[in-house]
Amino acid sequence: MREPPQVRLLPDGRRLYLHDGPIDLIVEAFGTQEEVQSAYRAAAHRFVTVLDELCSELPLLRLPARSGVSLPSGVVARRMALAVAPYAERCFITPMAAVAGAVAEEILEAMTSAATLAKAYVNNGGDIAFHLSPGEQFVAGMIECPDRPSLFGAVTLQASQPVRGIATSGWRGRSFSLGIADAVTVLADHAAMADAAATIIANAVNLPGHPNIVRQPACEIAPDCDLGNYPVTRFVGELLPTETGAALAAGAAVAESLLAAGLIRSAALCLNRETRVVAPPDAASMLSSSRSLVHA
Repeated sequence: MREPPQVRLLPDGRRLYLHDGPIDLIVEAFGTQEEVQSAYRAAAHRFVTVLDELCSELPLLRLPARSGVSLPSGVVARRMALAVAPYAERCFITPMAAVAGAVAEEILEAMTSAATLAKAYVNNGGDIAFHLSPGEQFVAGMIECPDRPSLFGAVTLQASQPVRGIATSGWRGRSFSLGIADAVTVLADHAAMADAAATIIANAVNLPGHPNIVRQPACEIAPDCDLGNYPVTRFVGELLPTETGAALAAGAAVAESLLAAGLIRSAALCLNRETRVVAPPDAASMLSSSRSLVHA
């Protein structure tokens, strides 16, 4: 039996913390005090039901995405399945690749349905869903290595732009990766879409068979993992500059194809302190960095 969900304000008195099993959310809403309180009550009310809903369909959510199959019945589970559906014929992916973004979206929707807010965000371990009223903006940091403080730049989200979700994936993060990217940050119209795309792009930043990359079947680390026998990256040793460039180029090619398909708005790929950005020309003003970014 797991512990009951935790719902509490953080010491700053502004942000709400929600925890249940593997889910940790940081929530912040902006508006009048009454509206913010209403939003937080709605977030808490919806949150305590999410994990049980997901667990009831977990076997289905761990299966590879396939075209033409029935969608899950739960709202969050359906959002996960729809987010990975565009990749069903492209590569191996399961709805679990979009779980963090989908949960963030669901809690944000509960908040905005219950209250009138200037802006709000739900941060699920770095996968973030945003709400922006006209004239509002958010500035979000972009990380280079998820396992240590390493901001290399920032992205400014304006209400007039379509981006409402950010997600980051890589072998150093909290989830497994088939690739070697330190971090891939994706901006998309929805958090679940960004989550799925970040997984796909991070997997593509790769050097198959390289002797300095240690991999291990996912099931040996987590027996119930949706990746099964797929070898996930456990350590990346020294790489030549040309090898780093080749791995980033492979990931950037996938990101370019997703951008062309309308599945993402932009992406930043990081490996060995090198960064490759994939974005349309009109998105350049969104990104700022403490160092030069190489555009694909």
